Amino acid sequence: MKVVLQNLTKKFPGRDRKSGEVVAVNDFCFEIPDGKLIGLLGPSGCGKSTALNLISGLLKPTSGRIFFGDDDVTDLPPELRGVGLVFQNYALYPHLTVRENIRFPLENLKGADRPSKEEMERRVQEAAKLVQIDKLLERKPGEMSGGQQQRVAIARAVVKMPRVLLLDEPLSNLDARLRLQTREEIRRIQRETGITTVFVTHDQEEAMSISDLIVVMKDGVIQQIDRPQSVYDDPANLFVAKFLGTPPIDVFEADVKGGRLYIGDSAVLDVPGIADRPVWAGIRPEGFVLDENGPLECGLVGVEVMGRDSTVIATHPAFDGVNIRSIIPAESARSVTGNRVRFSVKPFKAHIFGRDDELRLRFEVK
Repeated sequence: MKVVLQNLTKKFPGRDRKSGEVVAVNDFCFEIPDGKLIGLLGPSGCGKSTALNLISGLLKPTSGRIFFGDDDVTDLPPELRGVGLVFQNYALYPHLTVRENIRFPLENLKGADRPSKEEMERRVQEAAKLVQIDKLLERKPGEMSGGQQQRVAIARAVVKMPRVLLLDEPLSNLDARLRLQTREEIRRIQRETGITTVFVTHDQEEAMSISDLIVVMKDGVIQQIDRPQSVYDDPANLFVAKFLGTPPIDVFEADVKGGRLYIGDSAVLDVPGIADRPVWAGIRPEGFVLDENGPLECGLVGVEVMGRDSTVIATHPAFDGVNIRSIIPAESARSVTGNRVRFSVKPFKAHIFGRDDELRLRFEVK
């Protein structure tokens, strides 16, 4: 089911007359392709959950329209939109068994839409098998782990085969190992069912690992929409560049002079096509190359051994932060000694942004 959001805006009244209205989602325009998994990504308060609640019908937009396929659902209540919702806190009924929790949405259907008892049982079995809890149908939520409870919540959302599946921070309550396992399960389930899915998260690793497309938001405004790797490799602005990546991108105060990028007094990179101006220079941690003759000299703080890779921790007066973190092969870390370290920079891992507007400035990589 294709979902089209046209100029969607949601404003909330301020606490008092002086504070004015709060714009949670501002002129949101996006077409979610049929059968794709979309990651809504951004920091807390960016409007991603509000956008999800607008799609579901839990909130009514201040302006704009919402279409499921060719149907305008803007004024439809949630129960008539054909959506499945999975929340952060699972929202299972503790007094009901797994079977009864999954069956609950089917029992609430009315008239011709209400399936027979036999059909309900068949669907419950299929949904439980899909999320691999078909052996746990007689348990109650309190007898299950957090990961198992989340699977019950997903089964309950998909049992009525919704037109759109909406997931609001579904992994936040799980530990690291369960988060990894459950997000892989969500991707598998989405592919098997083909349900158009919107996944809200503040965790960029989650969004990048399972999404077909990422929508990065800030202050209710879309910053960039693209495939996960493209957003990482080709950020539209400094905010997007800083938000995606672990460790985060290393950002320096810099200047472009005569087609070269200067960090401090050192020309570290050729950047043809960018006019002379003060800029922000962002270098991905994997974009540093240990080079005893490299142009970027930094103070050495230490080396963290991570197994396959090592992280060189360094300082520089122009760095916009505390410590530079660069990722290098573990075998190269053995040569790092003393109190200084020098790097050269991979051009395709360096991004330049205007100092004033923080928009991306592109240069030709040779």
